[in-house]
Amino acid sequence: MIEAGNYPTSPNAQPPADDKVVACIGLGLMGGAMAANLLKAGYAVQGFDLDPAAMTRLKQLGGAMAPHPAAAASGASIALIMVSHSKQVEQVLFGPQGVASALPAGGVVWVASTIPAANMQDFAQRLAAHGLLAVDGPVSGGMTGAEAGTLTVIAGGSDAALAAAHGAMQACSQTVHHVGGVGAASTIKVINNLLAASHVALTAEALALGMRAGVDPKQLVQVIMQSSGTSRMFEKRAARMVAEDHTPHASIGTFLKDLDIALDTAESLHCPTPIAIAARQVFKMGADAVMARASDTLLLKIYEQLEGVDTASNPGEAPCRHSNKN
Repeated sequence: MIEAGNYPTSPNAQPPADDKVVACIGLGLMGGAMAANLLKAGYAVQGFDLDPAAMTRLKQLGGAMAPHPAAAASGASIALIMVSHSKQVEQVLFGPQGVASALPAGGVVWVASTIPAANMQDFAQRLAAHGLLAVDGPVSGGMTGAEAGTLTVIAGGSDAALAAAHGAMQACSQTVHHVGGVGAASTIKVINNLLAASHVALTAEALALGMRAGVDPKQLVQVIMQSSGTSRMFEKRAARMVAEDHTPHASIGTFLKDLDIALDTAESLHCPTPIAIAARQVFKMGADAVMARASDTLLLKIYEQLEGVDTASNPGEAPCRHSNKN
């Protein structure tokens, strides 16, 4: 069970150097868009990413490029971390030339990445030893929400940490939910992603069934979106799957990573998750068949490889060749 623990700074913590300077570590689809909204809100952004193109985009928007995370954090009051997974978070925080070595004492580290709650709690304790506050602050809303500044921030941490990061979180979001201590937010985000991934997999499966049965896929999407079977992920993905619009908004690999976190969490709590396990199998097939970085809309194509389902065939050409009943 997650305890709402607060993580105090060290006794000699000093006020940050400049409360309008934010270090943004990770400038991909999500981090880059969040950095852009911070700039629009009047913050100075010092950014770092391993991708030179992402760094160039930040510079074109008016941000400053830093050669490493420590340089980005120097003189900032907040460090926003938006990288892919827990090992990367640890590296950019505590590795050579990491954020923790350079962010002024009293500064706050907002970890927006989706990582296991236990890892987030560990990082918060280690940041406290450096005189730094931590916000467990994963976000929901995807690339479109990041670009529009309408993300939902799920925020956990001490009152001091949440207050220090509030302005930056508001600049990137429409809603900020304060949910308790460090770890609580990561747990809620993992549960959200378990649902989202399962809905994406079911969207692909439902479309494959309808197309194989000879139903007009566009009409199917229209009807479901106005019926009880709809979901936010169906509404965001179904039409794009049918139109074969595979512009990456979220990747197969990201959903697979998130499901792995959710399933590991469930296993540690002895909580059965048969539906999420099945959804993970679909995403794993997708990662193996196409590419982990490919758009999750490509999951519909996976059903072409399953016995009895061929989304490329003419609608109504043949019934499914197998039954779920024994």
